Amino acid sequence: MGALVGLGFGVGCLLVWSGCRRPAPRPPRAAGRVRRLLAEAGLPEVAPRTLALLSAAAGVAAGVVVLGLTRTGPIALVLGVGAAYLPWAVVRGRVRRRHREFAQVWPEAVDDLASAVRAGMSLPEAVAALADRGPDALRPAFAAFALDYQVSGRFGACLDRLADRLADPVGDRVVEGLRIAREVGGGELGRLLRNLSGYLREDLRTRAELEARQSWAVNGARLAVAAPWLVLLLMATQPDVISRYQSAAGALVLALGAGACVLAYRLMVRLGRLPVERRILR
Repeated sequence: MGALVGLGFGVGCLLVWSGCRRPAPRPPRAAGRVRRLLAEAGLPEVAPRTLALLSAAAGVAAGVVVLGLTRTGPIALVLGVGAAYLPWAVVRGRVRRRHREFAQVWPEAVDDLASAVRAGMSLPEAVAALADRGPDALRPAFAAFALDYQVSGRFGACLDRLADRLADPVGDRVVEGLRIAREVGGGELGRLLRNLSGYLREDLRTRAELEARQSWAVNGARLAVAAPWLVLLLMATQPDVISRYQSAAGALVLALGAGACVLAYRLMVRLGRLPVERRILR
C-alpha cells in the first residue's frame, strides 16, 4: 500500500513539474519563412542557417575580391552586399521555375487520376499509381505517398505529407480536391477530377499569356539595375575614378545610388509582376 501511495505521489509530482515547464521554444518567424522558401525550391534538406552562411560567404568573398582590385572600401562594400543577395535570388528563381514546371504537368496528372478511377481503381490506388505513370517531375513525391499509404493506410494523413513534400500552391489545391473527392466518392468522383483538370488547364493558359507579356518589364528592370554597377566595376580600375569614391562624398553617392537602384527595382517588379499564388491552405 505504501509503495502504491509513493508511486501515485511521484506521478503527481511529475505531472505538476511537466505542467510548470516552459513550452518548447518555437523557431523564429523569419526562420519559418526561409524554411518554407527552401521547401518550395525543392531543397527541404537545406537549413536556413546554411543559406544565411552561404550568403554571408558570397558577400565577404566578393567584397574582398573587389577591394583587392579597386582598393576602395565603399565600392567593395556595395558590391559585396549585392553579391550576398545572389544565393537568395538563386533560391527564389528555383522556386519560380519549380512552380512553373509543376503547373504545366498537374493537368496531365489529374487526367491520369480520372482515367484510373474510370478504369475501376480506388482513389488511393490511383494516386499511388502516379509514382509509375505520372509526370516525371511529380513521381518522387507520389512514390513517397505510395510507400506512406502502404505502411499507414491513412489517406488523409498521407495527403498532408504529400502536400508538404510537393510544397506547391497548385499541389495544395489538387490535394484538397482529392480529399473532397474521397469524401464525395460515387459517380461524382470522375466529374470532379475532370472539372479540376479543366480548371488547371485554363489557369495555366491564362497565366502563361500574362507572363509572356510582363517578362520584358522584369528583364528590363534587372538590366537597368545591373548595368550601372558593372560599368562602375570596370571604371574602378582607373586611379582617378578610385580617388573620387574614396572620399566621404563618393561614399555618399554610392549609398544613394544603391538605395535608388533597390527602390526602383522593387517598384518595377511590383508593378510588372503577376499575383503570386500562396500556400494559403498550409
